[in-house]
Amino acid sequence: MHDFAQWSLDAIREEGGSLSWLEEYRFEWSKTTAFALSQILNGKSVILITDEKRKWLENYILTSINSIEVDRPLVPIVSIDSLYPHYNNLSGGEMIDFVEDMISQSFKDDFFFWYIGKGDDKRSDIAKRKDESYFWIFDEDFNNAFTMKSYDSSLDIKLLQLFKLFNASLNATMFGEVDASS
Repeated sequence: MHDFAQWSLDAIREEGGSLSWLEEYRFEWSKTTAFALSQILNGKSVILITDEKRKWLENYILTSINSIEVDRPLVPIVSIDSLYPHYNNLSGGEMIDFVEDMISQSFKDDFFFWYIGKGDDKRSDIAKRKDESYFWIFDEDFNNAFTMKSYDSSLDIKLLQLFKLFNASLNATMFGEVDASS
């Protein structure tokens, strides 16, 4: 079984020039993504959260990750907005506590948050409270985060490329081609 960091490097290089930007960030990618994949393989559900500018990506991920064409076990993934439609209206830590308690009861603490967006966006607050969260975060360094720049003119393209690599990584780990814990 291959090491995840090496597998990621090979997958990046296999894509050619389109993913060359990711090669220098492969260790950050490998570390954070391997942790998220391990959680999925261990049966945790994913609660996806994006800032408002990345709602298009949230929709894309939710419709693509378990599409009919995917020939693998389904991934338990939902949007925070499908669990609590008033999430944008939350203000204050106590309300976030209530929503987090509801999610913990619903998922028996077998979940993690996947946040994609600007680090200073209030939608990231609930994910930042859990150490197991997975981030594609912009303009901020954060624990267990793959960091990018929100002002990158190619950001949307890079996000789609990251999801493509994430999906390929998910396949490789589910089918035992690579060890996400390495």
